[in-house]
Amino acid sequence: MVAFHFPPAAESSGIQRTLRFVQHLPALGWEAVVLTAHPRAYRRTSDDLMSQIPPGTEVVRAFALDTARHLSIAGRYPGLLALPDRWQSWRFDAVAAGMALLRRLRCDAVWSTYPIATAHQIGASLHRRSALPWIADFRDPMAQDGYPPDARTWNSFKRIEEVAFANAARCVFTTPGAASEYRKRYPTVPPERTVVIENGYDEETFAGIEPDQSQTAQSPGRRLTLVHSGIVYPSERDPTQLMQALSILKEAGTVTKDNFRVCFRGSEHDGMLTQVAGRAGVADLVQLLPPIPYGQALEEMMRADALLIMQASNCNAQIPAKLYEYLRAGRPILGLTDPAGDTAGLLRASGINAIAPLDSAPGIAELLKRFVEHPERRTDCIASETAVRSASRRARAVELAQLLDAVTTRGDGA
Repeated sequence: MVAFHFPPAAESSGIQRTLRFVQHLPALGWEAVVLTAHPRAYRRTSDDLMSQIPPGTEVVRAFALDTARHLSIAGRYPGLLALPDRWQSWRFDAVAAGMALLRRLRCDAVWSTYPIATAHQIGASLHRRSALPWIADFRDPMAQDGYPPDARTWNSFKRIEEVAFANAARCVFTTPGAASEYRKRYPTVPPERTVVIENGYDEETFAGIEPDQSQTAQSPGRRLTLVHSGIVYPSERDPTQLMQALSILKEAGTVTKDNFRVCFRGSEHDGMLTQVAGRAGVADLVQLLPPIPYGQALEEMMRADALLIMQASNCNAQIPAKLYEYLRAGRPILGLTDPAGDTAGLLRASGINAIAPLDSAPGIAELLKRFVEHPERRTDCIASETAVRSASRRARAVELAQLLDAVTTRGDGA
């Protein structure tokens, strides 16, 4: 399993996908061996998930540098050193280490995962040299209209896609919209080679954490707390209209600094949030909080009055991985997203219709107004038990194990 994000990395919720596959696959007949990067390549590390790597799991950490941090002079570096991404140096040692693993362990398949594009380059090289079946786990679309904005990076992403669709036994996406988009993009590739394995939540990580049932009703003197947990991307999760919506509600007297707040946990763009909130005159309604260990973040979710999910229309074929943890947290969820996108589709399929477009301040204001003024209806924003059960990481691992069986000699072949 070629994955850049793996403990002790602490900079992406996407770490959970690989970690939970590693945990659950052995019970399904597959032993996972992880090929990842040296921790120096990560911007931020934490040991809080290290203990969750199953005992006996072989993890090889190949040499890797972050071009921006390790190879720049006065903050500048040649663009070629960051194609397809800033961790391209990982590729060289990883391919050598990967081939040694394949020979020593007689592996049956190679799996690589985005969003670090270099991982797919490594997967492609290992497949080419070993002739083993390769599964390219894209998760989300790579080369999109206007993204990446740099033309050279976009072209490198496009080449990686083309190699994957020409050679991988399966290309995996996390949403139906993304899979459908790629079937259209590569019409000569048999459609069954493009499959969906959604993200999910891991039940064991929620053990011992229970929601505070007292927060289902507004108690006098307590601030209603909405939590957005995770990165706030300036484009894909632009908070501008949310801040304008808070301004509308503040001016109307619906919310005040004494009865309401929105907490952003680990946004990675606190400066941008501070600026946008200040311009809207709602800085007193916004709280910016630093990253915390994963277990504590889950506990915070389960203590919130509501959880905010933000996803712009330019990501309609994507679903934030955090949303699956929100579903399991059992708290009300407010979706600030395009009603036509996959994120909204998952919310509705889970029994949640509290949705407003992220680019509509009036729509967001109306959604928040209903939530604030009608506490008796907040349970309508909680996911159904059936939807929660179907979104577990173990269920996703079953799907991956079946896919592995299908593309190797255990199944009928690719």
